[in-house]
Amino acid sequence: MKPRCLRITALLAGAVVSLSALAACGGTDPGASDAKPGADVITFRSFVKASDVVTAAFNKTHKDFQVKWENVPSGGDYYTKLASSVKAGNVPDVAIVEYNQLPDVVSQGELEDLTETAGPVVAKTFPAQVQQLVNLGGKTWGIPRDVAPLMFFYRKDFYDKHKLELPKTWDDYTKLLGDVRKADAKARGGIFATADAGVLAALSWQAGGRWYGTEGQSWKVSIDDEPSKKMAAYWTDLVLKGLVGTYNSTSDDAFFQAVQKGQVVSYICANWCAGALQSTVPDQKGKWAIAAVPSWDGRPASAMLGGSAFTVPKGAKHPEQALEFIKWITTDPEGMKAWLSSGTSSMLPAAPALLPATSAFKTDFYGGQDIFSVVSKAYESIPAGWTWGPSAGVTGTAISDSLGKVAGGEVKLADVLTSAQQATVADFKNRGLSVAQ
Repeated sequence: MKPRCLRITALLAGAVVSLSALAACGGTDPGASDAKPGADVITFRSFVKASDVVTAAFNKTHKDFQVKWENVPSGGDYYTKLASSVKAGNVPDVAIVEYNQLPDVVSQGELEDLTETAGPVVAKTFPAQVQQLVNLGGKTWGIPRDVAPLMFFYRKDFYDKHKLELPKTWDDYTKLLGDVRKADAKARGGIFATADAGVLAALSWQAGGRWYGTEGQSWKVSIDDEPSKKMAAYWTDLVLKGLVGTYNSTSDDAFFQAVQKGQVVSYICANWCAGALQSTVPDQKGKWAIAAVPSWDGRPASAMLGGSAFTVPKGAKHPEQALEFIKWITTDPEGMKAWLSSGTSSMLPAAPALLPATSAFKTDFYGGQDIFSVVSKAYESIPAGWTWGPSAGVTGTAISDSLGKVAGGEVKLADVLTSAQQATVADFKNRGLSVAQ
């Protein structure tokens, strides 16, 4: 298979331009075993699926030092804890950072500069558009793990039984949602996540929105730009008409209970949902499939929902060992197979050369479908130009806090985006950053 996404050479390029302006701103534990006497033990803080499996695989094959995994919850509290750890001087040696959060974490001085040690690896291993996810302000801050395009998950048995066609456009999707409800009054062909701003960011990206950017030496914030408001009006209409179910997120217990009962027969999520779905409702093996998401004009177009890199927090005690571990879990075929063989992680490797490692993920749950071929094509269709800014956390919180009101019909989604715009601009100014008007 040819390297993915070579056409998206400008993806997130704006992040490189902007970080120099930020410098002035200020459960389970596999443990470490069978290490050589006196060998170092490094700590690995991560919330992504299969982190325990990867840690155990590394420890089994590497004896000079061992890794201890710290299981942590995802979300804003994770980054608050990371910041506190840096200030207190008790940081882990390796920490995961999502791409949308990386500009903020870097701007706060919470990471070691890996330009000299990891920069050559990143330059050699990843396409330009992936390098730009971790190369900010002319420096390298981490090594990419995965990329995460939006996908359409659907109950193939339900669709086949009721002769439902996969939607190519969002107009098609509206019709499909009505057809699903006619086929089964309790079933829904999609969901609206009331606690997940990330999905809306991805849908805005796909629509042509650009929430962050630069204009000269200033930041430009456009969370309520016209493409985003178009997307918002569309989803508000679906919610008010009861065409989609409302759940906190695609990892919420209530959501999976609805999936189990057949009340959700399709939904939009990133490829990493494939592992979560099959591990949560294993009795639906063979009933699900994956397809491209609808687009506004019917031409292939996806967007990123998630994706992350591994970093070395500022003040880590074992930076050399940390980097060796990071390289193994992000660029080594055996490390990648360890992620995917777990069956819980369905990540798409950020390194094109590691695509063959995806064969370690068994697709019986999806009827043997070559899901990574579909996912790779979706990634190739991501439009260029999206940039993350240093206030992604503030933006996300401002949106998530109001999504329940959208579901309740109290406010429109476009108004939520406008409120998030105002909150984000205020945060930029509080940081002393210049914002273009």
